[in-house]
Amino acid sequence: MSGWASKLTSLGHSKSEDKDETSLTTLLDADQCADLTFLIATITASMRQSLVDTFTAEEFAIDPNTARSEEEVLLDAPSNLDDVDVAKEDKIKKEREAREEDARKELAQPEVQELKKEMLKYFDGWRGNVISRIGEVVNSKEKAKEQTRQVEGKEAEQIAKKSETGLKSIKKLDEKDEDEDKMFKDLYPPVSNALTHLEESKRALILHSLVLILLSLEHYSAHSRVLILYLTSSLGLSRAVLKKDEETVAQGLLEAASQQLNADEETKQAAEKSQAARKWKVGLAGVAGAALIGVTGGLAAPLLAAGVGSVMGGIGLGATAAAGYLGTLAGSSVLVGGLFGAYGAKMTGRAMDDYARQVEDFAFIPIHRTQDPRHQDNESRRLRVAIAVSGWLRAPEEVSKPWRYISKGTEGFALRWELEALLKLGHSLETFVTSAAWGYAKKKIIEQTVFAAMTAALWPLGLLKIATMLDNPFSVAKYRSEKAGEVLAEALINKVQGERPVTLVGYSLGARVIYSCLQKLAERKAFGLIENVVLVGAPCPSDVADWRRIRSVVSGRCVNVFSKSDYILGFLYRTSSMQLGVAGLQPVVGVHGIQNVDVSDLVDGHLQYRFITGSILRKIGFEDVDIEEVERAEADLAKEKKQEEEERKKNEGSKGEGDEEKEKEEMEQAVQKKQEQSWMQVTQQKMQGLDIGGFVKGLPGKVAPGYGAEKAAKTHTGDFKDTQS
Repeated sequence: MSGWASKLTSLGHSKSEDKDETSLTTLLDADQCADLTFLIATITASMRQSLVDTFTAEEFAIDPNTARSEEEVLLDAPSNLDDVDVAKEDKIKKEREAREEDARKELAQPEVQELKKEMLKYFDGWRGNVISRIGEVVNSKEKAKEQTRQVEGKEAEQIAKKSETGLKSIKKLDEKDEDEDKMFKDLYPPVSNALTHLEESKRALILHSLVLILLSLEHYSAHSRVLILYLTSSLGLSRAVLKKDEETVAQGLLEAASQQLNADEETKQAAEKSQAARKWKVGLAGVAGAALIGVTGGLAAPLLAAGVGSVMGGIGLGATAAAGYLGTLAGSSVLVGGLFGAYGAKMTGRAMDDYARQVEDFAFIPIHRTQDPRHQDNESRRLRVAIAVSGWLRAPEEVSKPWRYISKGTEGFALRWELEALLKLGHSLETFVTSAAWGYAKKKIIEQTVFAAMTAALWPLGLLKIATMLDNPFSVAKYRSEKAGEVLAEALINKVQGERPVTLVGYSLGARVIYSCLQKLAERKAFGLIENVVLVGAPCPSDVADWRRIRSVVSGRCVNVFSKSDYILGFLYRTSSMQLGVAGLQPVVGVHGIQNVDVSDLVDGHLQYRFITGSILRKIGFEDVDIEEVERAEADLAKEKKQEEEERKKNEGSKGEGDEEKEKEEMEQAVQKKQEQSWMQVTQQKMQGLDIGGFVKGLPGKVAPGYGAEKAAKTHTGDFKDTQS
């Protein structure tokens, strides 16, 4: 470590800091410092236990309300034994025992054991680094490590069990939402500690210091984010306090880095002569937007450290302590650039072209134009990234339009992929659900469950006659979603998002993209990248083995949203093997850490997910959900359902049962016409150099992707040749 870096690092845990400097060691006495490190040790032990539980065959009560004492169970037991359905209880018990036996066989397989081993190896490495770094700052490495060994296994198990979210049902959109703070505490149960007695401003300062200390590891991994969420809850602080702090830290780092990049000409010239600077310059020149990082990274360290310290000091922490807690990150704009994915340009520049060669139209589109990295707007940068994936399209702007509810608390991107296939599927679905054949069929099958129709092949003959006009585009898009997922995994492994945690949300085939992505991440043993995952109406298996792999690479929440009333999804899966189940139609049972959300009373059509995903996330306590946009989408859904019903009644009035062949021909013509109109729109946007799929208040985004950033990067090395003039 260079001289200046070691000095900075030592500043954070020096016991003889200036009296005017506020730091953890001046804020807390020795006992409180020990309380803090023990709290971190306990939280990380419970996080580890949650991962271990993923690879456990035995099922336990996953609803916190059912995890009661024996006395409470006895008090609530029915007094009349005639009220007990013994046959039903016995059947449930036998089904559970069968699942557990199957799980034991699956868990014994070498590849499953290898995945568990690598998952825990990664986690233990991360945990060791965290404990050591915090120990350096507040007491000692040895003491912190000793406390790690003192955490009782039973306590970690109890906290892990409390975190299990189980099954939740959403009946109505207008149901009163649960209290946000209560949901937060349920999701991240607070660990009892003495620090809660401190005044709120001091607890907020502890949290802020820990964010900086975790960033000093030169990444903000998904595990680090989950730890911080548990810490926030355990300190009795709201999630809003953490979000505000993360925003301030992100802007502070980037502002300080900008000051360094604007250093005087002498510093730049000195950097040009430096061998280290030349190495960075060459290594980064090929990355779109790399020039933003600057070739002076690491050489103007005092300037950057001073900038970071002064910005962070405004929160109440001393400037010297703030820079010290950040360690080497406080001294290098290269590391800051790496944290933010070359300041965000990696996700939107021409570096994405390699991925687009494998999957048509593959690109990350900023959901909010103000968060477009090409605008170099530091105020919109965040320490977290959300990637949202649509599962079908009816217009190019629906790549990002359904995701407007993702607020600016995170840096949100919509994944664009296979436009032509998704537009064809969207137009086919829209035409299919308004057809007379579907109207007649739905009336016949509405009295039975989706699964009854699927397993007994009870779909009306008239519906099967028009099936190919939906089956073909679905099969094509489904196949391509698997490739798109693999490419997304590759992009995340290559850190297009930088060193920041990622949340993935998708509906329909967008959920299948995420499913494929997570399978690939598990195959590659790529841990610590994904914070949360939400799969909505997913056309993928509910198989336990698959979801265990998924869970192994997700540090935080893993949510499966399903509807037993989604007849369209059931119809599309009618020829598939039912042995593995369908996640979008049923809960995933037998894997710890999977939250199932039943929206059967809310969703009776696959197309509704496009409008309702934000509402669902809001009701299960997800952060970064813009309520105003959610309500707007709900209003759009009401209009959509009304128009769909009117169109179907109109078609039923003009066609009787038995006219399916004629209707199929008309439907195919209608789909073709819509497809031609959409593709003309795409072609026009391509010719104009617009961001296809971007949407901001009805206007497609402008700026040819990555051109300016690429020009700036290559100008630094003399490699730039203007091909657009």
